[in-house]
Amino acid sequence: MKRAALVTLLTAALLGGGLATAAPQASAAARPAAACTAADADVYTPPATVPATPGTVLACRSVTLSQVPGGIPMAAWKVLYSSTDNQGRPVAVSGTLAVPTAPWTGTGTRPVVAFHPGTLGLGPQCAFSKQLAGAFQDEYEGDNIAALLKAGYAVAATDGPGYLDGQTHRYVAGTDSGHALLDIARAAPAVPGSGLSRQARVGLWGYSEGGAASLWAAQLAAGYAPELNVVGDASGGVPGDLKQVATALDGGAFSGFLADAALGIQAAYPTLPFDSLLNDQGKEAVKTAKSVCLVGTVTALAGKSIKDFTTAGLTLDQLYQQRGSDGRTWGQVLDAQKLGVNLGTYRIGFPVLQYRGALDEVIPTATEDAVRTAYCAAGVRTGWKIYPGDHLLTDNQAVGDVVSWLGDRFAGRAAQNDC
Repeated sequence: MKRAALVTLLTAALLGGGLATAAPQASAAARPAAACTAADADVYTPPATVPATPGTVLACRSVTLSQVPGGIPMAAWKVLYSSTDNQGRPVAVSGTLAVPTAPWTGTGTRPVVAFHPGTLGLGPQCAFSKQLAGAFQDEYEGDNIAALLKAGYAVAATDGPGYLDGQTHRYVAGTDSGHALLDIARAAPAVPGSGLSRQARVGLWGYSEGGAASLWAAQLAAGYAPELNVVGDASGGVPGDLKQVATALDGGAFSGFLADAALGIQAAYPTLPFDSLLNDQGKEAVKTAKSVCLVGTVTALAGKSIKDFTTAGLTLDQLYQQRGSDGRTWGQVLDAQKLGVNLGTYRIGFPVLQYRGALDEVIPTATEDAVRTAYCAAGVRTGWKIYPGDHLLTDNQAVGDVVSWLGDRFAGRAAQNDC
């Protein structure tokens, strides 16, 4: 979907418009991938057991990416692959791999860009892989994928953890999302027919939710996936401090994203109290958030506050004090998602590009700026750019610059440091 069309839909949503959503498909048993002939349902069915080796391809299916504009000749697959959650347990994650059919003419082997989409919503039909293949059209980053393919790069786009049948997307859960992004880069060369090398140069890219995920992948890469040849990360619109973002969203036009975040974090950290805190309105909000995509989330939950959904009318600060069965509070878990902390431990050994919109109305610019400041203070070579758009439009405005920046990293050129 073109960016202008989505802006129109969001505007209509905030003025009271609605959006229908598609029902999830029936599921079947997943199986290891010897060839990419799995049924579509196989890709979204949690397997009974998941291999402990991250990046193992469990199922794949050849597809046509009808929502990627430009008619670019490519081979594309939906994939189900193994990853690791924040507790170190194996999990399965879905995603998409696309490889241009034109021969790679650059140096070395064809590079791979591991891509994490921005916020799409929690409904099972919202998965990026389903939207790219045209199952449901609320997607707005097909242009990003097209630009990468036109440049000759393979694109390994994760859906992010929790889009399989019966699951809840682990929205803005840092470690889970970072692992999922790195692991689809690991999985890409193992997809039959991809022609990709395990030694390929890898770039990371994401915006908004995806920007947080790609920065988490950058922070985790050296320790979690040291064999990957990651040469750079581009991250925009980054919600670096979830508490600061929550304060800005609560009760506002985009408060649906806060509801998604609460659901996503609780899915990733199930010991946190949640259901016991909800009143009837809160239970209905949960049902809604789990069934709709981006526009539906904005429509249904605009203007709502966390206190509206809890039996005790909890403020955000009071919610942060609620303690889970493992002893951790909501506040402690949210603090653990904060970006730019412990960068000496994470050892980012490649350049990072960060960017935001001057008129960002969704993510507070203060937290976006703070992440850049923290990276610079830690000695990470950091590019920085501010675009004239709001949160949604900035994603599109940055596409050309990001693809060019990644191309420079793949070519081994020195990155500018804007610290």
